[in-house]
Amino acid sequence: WLAAHWKGFKGPDQLSRIRETGVKMDILKQVGMSATAIPESFTPHRVVKRVYDARRKMIETGEGLDWAMAEALAFGTLLNEGNHVRLSGQDVERGTFSHRHALIHDQNTGERFVPLRNVYGDSRPNEFFTVSNSSLSEFGVLGFELGYSLENPNSLVMWEAQFGDFANSAQIIIDQFISSGEAKWLRQTGVTLLLPHGYDGQGPEHSSCRMERYLQMSDEPPDKIPADMTLDTRTQIQEANWQICNVTTPANYFHLLRRQVHRDFRKPLIVISPKNLLRHPKCVSPLSDFDDEEASQTEQGIRFKRLIMDKSAKSRNKVDPGVEPDAKRVVFCTGKVYYELDAEREAMGAEDDVKIVRIEQLSPFPWDLVDRELRRYPNAEVVWCQEEPMNMGAWSHVSPRFQTLFKEPHINRRLDALRYAGRAPAASTATGYGAVHAEEQVGLVKEALMD
Repeated sequence: WLAAHWKGFKGPDQLSRIRETGVKMDILKQVGMSATAIPESFTPHRVVKRVYDARRKMIETGEGLDWAMAEALAFGTLLNEGNHVRLSGQDVERGTFSHRHALIHDQNTGERFVPLRNVYGDSRPNEFFTVSNSSLSEFGVLGFELGYSLENPNSLVMWEAQFGDFANSAQIIIDQFISSGEAKWLRQTGVTLLLPHGYDGQGPEHSSCRMERYLQMSDEPPDKIPADMTLDTRTQIQEANWQICNVTTPANYFHLLRRQVHRDFRKPLIVISPKNLLRHPKCVSPLSDFDDEEASQTEQGIRFKRLIMDKSAKSRNKVDPGVEPDAKRVVFCTGKVYYELDAEREAMGAEDDVKIVRIEQLSPFPWDLVDRELRRYPNAEVVWCQEEPMNMGAWSHVSPRFQTLFKEPHINRRLDALRYAGRAPAASTATGYGAVHAEEQVGLVKEALMD
């Protein structure tokens, strides 16, 4: 039984074509200006005012859009199109890392103001965009949001953990309902989990969202490449139980969130969300990466990218990459370790020898795109680099899939051709000593890039 709200949505055996998620430039600017407007009579904290002034400048100049601005544009454009957006979790109004500031307070009167509600004004109920701090009950709150998403598919429903590993208190909801609900009860949900993750020296309780657990629960076989991976007829996500993504650019995050709504089926989304990338000077995107004109793009395109090729790739062709036989090493990675790898490669002056490829969607696996990159660098050593210990992170997920690709006649590599660069197996997710963390981090980066 499905409520009337679900009319028109498709099941796994019905083709749902991939849609573009870019937005017209004039609408992006209109939404961006509305979402950064604060009434003159309102007195925000001086730091918050600087944040909103900086965001407004991003829209005016079209340059340097950061993670929070990309998220605000995703929310704002969905609201502008008539989609309800709701976000709950501990400290989500401000953001655990003081990056979001979706709800702000007047320093004189205590009045609360939500700038994103400017997008629709009086044309919608005030709570059409809802952002709400929740109590320390991950199990109860995520259970409520799951129920909300089951009843209202025409909305973006998100729950954010304060730190990614806080989701362990909601594991019953994740294991019993979100990961397997469609298989058990034929009930789809588009609920989205934002799980902050990253090794920054904050210790074992604030580093890992345990991405390996979610990857282990993915039902995609590691030894079978889908027969059809073409854009128009690909049903890979429809057939999977959920999506697990670890994105590295604000624009790709924007397209990822919009993709959750702009399709005629629903699927849970696990976002391995960043911490230090929220303010990383190189983790920015131009406004042109958010629009619907593919000709204006240098990298992003007009939809979510499951994989981002090396920035120096000679051909940007999406199917036939051409061959770069002189590359000596290609490093595959996911998440914020890319920026550390890229900085060290730049310091070494090794851009010609070492190529770095980012897998943005870990599950379902981007078989066709990894295949393309292996064909691009036929003579390069293949390395997988991760921050997490070897028994954690994505290593056990990607390793058998690379082996499956290595068996393909047009690739034809040894099954043990994928080299691991990362932390050794460990019981704890991370060390509690800052100096040890820094030494480990430098070591894994150098191990990935050097002989």
